[in-house]
Amino acid sequence: MIDPRAVIDKGAELAEDVSVGPFSIIGSDVKIGAGTVIGPHVVISGPTTIGENNRFFQFSSIGEAPQDKKYAGEPTELLIGNNNVFRESCTIHRGTIQDKGLTKIGDDNLFMAYTHVAHDCLIGNGVIMSNSASLAGHVEIGDQVILGGFTLVHQFCKIGQHAFAAMASQITKDILPFVMVGGLPTRPYSINSEGLKRRGYESEEISRIRNAYKVIYKSGLLLNDAIQQLEASSRGDGSIQEIIDFIAKSDRSILR
Repeated sequence: MIDPRAVIDKGAELAEDVSVGPFSIIGSDVKIGAGTVIGPHVVISGPTTIGENNRFFQFSSIGEAPQDKKYAGEPTELLIGNNNVFRESCTIHRGTIQDKGLTKIGDDNLFMAYTHVAHDCLIGNGVIMSNSASLAGHVEIGDQVILGGFTLVHQFCKIGQHAFAAMASQITKDILPFVMVGGLPTRPYSINSEGLKRRGYESEEISRIRNAYKVIYKSGLLLNDAIQQLEASSRGDGSIQEIIDFIAKSDRSILR
């Protein structure tokens, strides 16, 4: 399962059935779970922990030191879950001690060719980053988010679950859950209704999310007044409460 032309540090820990292609390099403090396939010319540095059934295509660089001038060689970490795919030339960096010292990726994500995840990013489950999409440091991405090709996300931004960013979006503020953004300058357009349908949301719930979008973006209300209106009408609706909670936790303010 391990090509004799691969270089694996004696301090690395690989499950018995891990496959490693020719000319790949796996450093010390790397742990790789069962069923993972590492193609040719892949570099994995540590400390990095990788779960099960992940796939790494050629020329991807995983767990390398962050591109942060304050970084001074501290043993920060990259944690990757299960069933992720990293296509050609992906770059995923470890964290910094200025944050939690951790870059964390969940399960079932697809990172297409030339995507970049910078230090201290937190990525949920079922995320798709299309070709050349890039995250700056400290970005948080919720579950089932899709970033179109060449999308750029500014440092410290948060993107809520089920959001969708069109090709070449430039995201400099937080994106609410369920919202579609695009264009230059990038702005919100609607909710990701088609994505919600595909993921099993009922039409009534989609309608309530659409109405919440209208309150925030179309009513002309100040944001605080829009939140108060949503709180008064949500009646314990989980999706609407998620939007309210997301706004309350937003540090950079939301794209509006």
